[in-house]
Amino acid sequence: MNDLDELKRLVTGHTVVTEPDTGDGPVLARIVADAGDEPGSWPHEWIRAGEAYDAAGEPLAALQCYLRGRFPFVDGPGRKRAQTRAVEAFDRWRRGRGIEPEAVAVDGVDVRVWTTGLSRAEPRPLLVVVGGLQSPKELWAPILPRVADLGLAGVVAELPGVGENPLRYDWETPHRQLSAILDALADRARTAETYLLASGFAGHAAILAALRDPRIRGVVGNGPPVDTFFTDPVWQAQIPRSTRDTLAHLTRVPAEEVFEHLRDWPLGEDDLRSLTVPLAMVTARRDEIVPPFDFDRIRCATPELRLVEQDDVHGTPTRLAEVRAWSLREVLRMWPGADPADRARLDAEWAAVR
Repeated sequence: MNDLDELKRLVTGHTVVTEPDTGDGPVLARIVADAGDEPGSWPHEWIRAGEAYDAAGEPLAALQCYLRGRFPFVDGPGRKRAQTRAVEAFDRWRRGRGIEPEAVAVDGVDVRVWTTGLSRAEPRPLLVVVGGLQSPKELWAPILPRVADLGLAGVVAELPGVGENPLRYDWETPHRQLSAILDALADRARTAETYLLASGFAGHAAILAALRDPRIRGVVGNGPPVDTFFTDPVWQAQIPRSTRDTLAHLTRVPAEEVFEHLRDWPLGEDDLRSLTVPLAMVTARRDEIVPPFDFDRIRCATPELRLVEQDDVHGTPTRLAEVRAWSLREVLRMWPGADPADRARLDAEWAAVR
């Protein structure tokens, strides 16, 4: 059972990248229970709102509601129904926009991703986008047409255990999944020129992947844990309960044991110093999940770092347009073949939303 007040406080950051205004106040006011799928429950009311947007021909607004209905993770039939509706809504929206589904084999298990710009005849450099612990691929996939317009092939995936991903979230699987995606797309993208855009905990996996896979040429992240988050029990005691419970769900470890399970996950200073590709990072001054020391460790130990700090909480939910423009701008700064005109447009977009 989730803390309903906490969910209402945190869910506004769970927003599709196009940011339609869904007017959350009336929906939140109707919600009086976390579990179940009856009127007044968290999943039911978000699905009800999504269905209204679907009926009005606004699939992205519907998608946002369905994604919020499965937040923070699928724990019963109501949230499962919301998750299914989210995938269906995105599938309707993406048709005719150059976005295609793909199944990638990871350890013999098929993992679904969304792709764009793949071509055997004219392969492009690849941008892989992965959301955090509570971010199904449909949360980020609306960015794919923009990725294609910038001259890149794109793929949006989700961390193990999130959304439709059937794998278990552990130390090894997330970064091996990233390499498996590159293997699967090597005949239709220039995977030796791969860039990663990774939010939250996916940033931890992205750095690990960049340390092990020479095809990865740069990483852009937003608030990844690297060190103290995994080892400091005082800090762990104050993080949102929904984060702890999501970690327990994804790792398949009891909630009271999950932090002990994560104790060996830190990236050491030697790891960060040995990173040979560019790293660009968004940090939040009021991050309630990742401790400040983790950002200090990245800042001090990473040899090639570009950093922007936001006065916000984890995931920078109030600065999404700015963070999106800055992140794509940093990808183009890392990619030597980027069109200078595209770089200039993203520079201007970032300056405007700041």
